[in-house]
Amino acid sequence: MSDLETRIYELEAKVAFQDETIDILNDEIREHQKIIAIIQRQTQLLAEKIKEVQNSPNSDGPLVEPPPPHY
Repeated sequence: MSDLETRIYELEAKVAFQDETIDILNDEIREHQKIIAIIQRQTQLLAEKIKEVQNSPNSDGPLVEPPPPHY
């Protein structure tokens, strides 16, 4: 095998490795995007729930925490 063929073979191996790495990273990004979407939805639901509780007729305005016991 000539020097040129060896270099071409090595380059092809590097490209194959990079393609595999890109595929793995794309899969990870897809999974992270799903998790981020779930977390965003949960945050939105929590914010809505907090507004409902603050605006409910049984509420005395904004939620106020009682002072700590040492006061």
